Amino acid sequence: MGALQSLPAQPEYIDLAQKTGFSFEQIAILHKRFKQLSRDEETLRRENFSQIPDLACNPIRTQIIEAFFDKRNYHQNDVGMVEEIGFKEFLVVMSHFRPPSHRMTEEQRENVRTEKLRFLFNMHDTDNDGTITLEEYRHVVEELLSRSGALGKETAKGIADAAMLEVASISVGHMEPDEFYEGITFEHFLKLLKGFEIESRMNIRFLNMDTSTLCK
Repeated sequence: MGALQSLPAQPEYIDLAQKTGFSFEQIAILHKRFKQLSRDEETLRRENFSQIPDLACNPIRTQIIEAFFDKRNYHQNDVGMVEEIGFKEFLVVMSHFRPPSHRMTEEQRENVRTEKLRFLFNMHDTDNDGTITLEEYRHVVEELLSRSGALGKETAKGIADAAMLEVASISVGHMEPDEFYEGITFEHFLKLLKGFEIESRMNIRFLNMDTSTLCK
């Protein structure tokens, strides 16, 4: 009950519950986590996320953190990055990691899936141009493959290049030798991940709290 009382009783939190799908109790729990991270300040900065042990060893730690400061992820028609975020922005980004409710219609479930995939796409489209380029894709693959030290940068780069060629063949089909593949559009991204069950898998452990447990 104390956690609920710590949540500001403002109409905007009712709107947040409707927008994010979190219950008032879940919002209260995340509000407490937000205050712990921000050291009781009203905003969070990138350095505050260094306190999350589970992120420290995540190979795409940088992309996850940057996602919290990317305006595209606040359900607004806006682009660019911010230096700090308030609780509202924090909560909206966290909502992308909620598994869908069992009570959802098929249409609602499909909307959740599209939103999650858009969020993932934005994480890798670092220059906001609507395309995941070869260089952006290389960076992600290199981070995933070479972070452990098991593979060198050149080997990881070669794997990334081969993977991108495979993506190109799936996305646009046969290409002539002189054709240049500009990169993965969001439409290509949806096509590539068709059939992949992303809805309930896209969860993160946050301050030792699995967000999927909040939704049961």
